[in-house]
Amino acid sequence: MHKLWASTYKEFLLLVRDFGGLAILFLMPLLLVITITLVQNDTFKTLRETKITILLVDNDHGKVSKNIQENLKNSPLFEVQMQASEASVKELVQTGTYQLGIVIPENLSKDLNLKVAENVEGILEKFGAEEERIPLVKSKLEPKEIKLYFDPATQFAFRNSIKSGIDQMVSKIETQTIYKAFQEELTDNPSEDIFDTEPFLLFKEIVPSDGEKAIIPNSTQHNIPAWTLFAIFFIILPLSINMVKEKNQGTFVRLRTHPVSYATFLGGKTLVFLAVALVQFALMLLVGIYLFPLIGLPKLDVSGKLHLLFFVAFFVGLAAVGLGLLLGTIAKTQEQSAPFGATFVVILAALGGVWVPVFAMPKFMQVLSKISPMNWGLNAFYDVFLRNVGITELLPEIALLFLFFVVTVVLSVIYNERKNAV
Repeated sequence: MHKLWASTYKEFLLLVRDFGGLAILFLMPLLLVITITLVQNDTFKTLRETKITILLVDNDHGKVSKNIQENLKNSPLFEVQMQASEASVKELVQTGTYQLGIVIPENLSKDLNLKVAENVEGILEKFGAEEERIPLVKSKLEPKEIKLYFDPATQFAFRNSIKSGIDQMVSKIETQTIYKAFQEELTDNPSEDIFDTEPFLLFKEIVPSDGEKAIIPNSTQHNIPAWTLFAIFFIILPLSINMVKEKNQGTFVRLRTHPVSYATFLGGKTLVFLAVALVQFALMLLVGIYLFPLIGLPKLDVSGKLHLLFFVAFFVGLAAVGLGLLLGTIAKTQEQSAPFGATFVVILAALGGVWVPVFAMPKFMQVLSKISPMNWGLNAFYDVFLRNVGITELLPEIALLFLFFVVTVVLSVIYNERKNAV
């Protein structure tokens, strides 16, 4: 135990004397999580609160186009700006001046009314016909196209959401036109409503609740776990670099002259850098709880979850330290450990779902993500932050993280013994 304490104290002195390293370990992760959360929170606010200017060309000048204009103007998402020609819309959107342009075709109202009238007339004829089956007469009217011009720089998800919203709006207008045509045929008073056109199917989002209070996830609860995990795993860089320095400067050779096992040597590093990981995590929580509300970001809610959060952070830290020990044991130079460590952490983050959700990945990548310790840690953090689970549900991910630590340490010891075997 005295040897382990001496090794730990040596690592502590090396760490606290490196002010640049301390800044990288503690300040850079805080700047990272603040920046990412600010960017994503403002993006969400832009989609939710800021109106998108739509360039609109009305070549129809009928009831349907007026209805489309009214729906767009009444929408909290859009601000309509009329344009004279399709060419001007194409140029303004293509150059990125505006993100979206809509061109309503000519005779849209007239042709839609004709199409609906044909269908209504055909249905009413079938009711009065004696034949069992009247063949369907296909309309000679060509389908109308409402053209959407998107800025080439807009993301695919944004395009899909806009197209879905406009498609729902146009479908509603078409349905109302059909009801109106039936009403005109079936009653002498067209102004009298005989159909209930209110939607019958509604969508209701059910969110997790804690008692009577709904738990609504926000950008803070998504970003704190993901980028804290990313920061914790980045400790493999200073850890592995320190180990390589000791080997190159002869410190490790002097340590081998003492009756200290390599496992004890790794134990001291494990305790120090595990403490670093927990301090990083605590700072992240403090930033989310106290600093985020001051800069206009959602406050991080950790009520009743602190013990589970630190329980997960402890094993995430072990997994990160184990990876750093293995890399420091294998690497021979800093030029090997630093680039490889940084790149490998980025790869693990990409596989683990820190940047792109796992469900949005191709099937092969979804299977591959299961081997990333960041995926295990991220799922465990999300279980606590967003899914409100207990310690029992966390055990599978915790077991995987601990097993990863044990395997990496065992591999480090075996590799060191074989390399130094006489």
